[in-house]
Amino acid sequence: MRIDVKGMDFRAVNEAVRQAGNGCELLNCCGQRFIAAGMADKEIAIRGVPGNALGAYLNGANITVFANAQDAVGDTMNAGQIVVHGNIGDAAGYAMRGGRIFVKGNAGYRAGIHMKAYKEKSPLLVIGGTAGSFLGEYQAGGVIAVLGIGAEGRRIVSNFPCTGMHGGRLYLRSDCAGVRFPPQVTARSANAEEMCEIEQILVDYCRYFGYDRAMVPDCPFTVVVPDTKNPYQQMYVAN
Repeated sequence: MRIDVKGMDFRAVNEAVRQAGNGCELLNCCGQRFIAAGMADKEIAIRGVPGNALGAYLNGANITVFANAQDAVGDTMNAGQIVVHGNIGDAAGYAMRGGRIFVKGNAGYRAGIHMKAYKEKSPLLVIGGTAGSFLGEYQAGGVIAVLGIGAEGRRIVSNFPCTGMHGGRLYLRSDCAGVRFPPQVTARSANAEEMCEIEQILVDYCRYFGYDRAMVPDCPFTVVVPDTKNPYQQMYVAN
């Protein structure tokens, strides 16, 4: 079902989505906030640029955006998937505790801040291009991957990555020369088991965005994990 949302506020947009059954396509989206907040069991395609907090508290819906998206994509999402065929703003995946976010292009500041995991829930945030400062700030669980596609030869993360990190893993498609990590984390080359997980991430990324996996150059991957001796980590159940 196609819904032209031009000129509609976010309340009207979300009501239209709820009334549309299991699937809908939103046309002429332009900055409406909170689209699909808390929704489950929906397939939603968005033509245009959604506003802040797309998929906030998402609980199982699948969202595909055929453009850029603004800040706080997947804020505190619990389950489901968001695929963005463009760039995203700041604080993507803020406090997300489940589900998956795939971004074709770049992310702004503080992507993956306060991500967490508990029992069977482990979120995944994949950034195809580069990420801004404070990537993975206070990360407590889950996986963040930055692939740096199209950024070969340049730094794929900006300043202060992993500040306060105490759980989860960060995969960076780079040797990270020149990147300064805080003392409470360990940065090292990916091992064979981790490369298997990374390969599946790459395969999924290429499938969503129409890349040929063979055309994505093989590069070393750096894995960043919190220092297990850090007592701050023991304050959290989501390690």
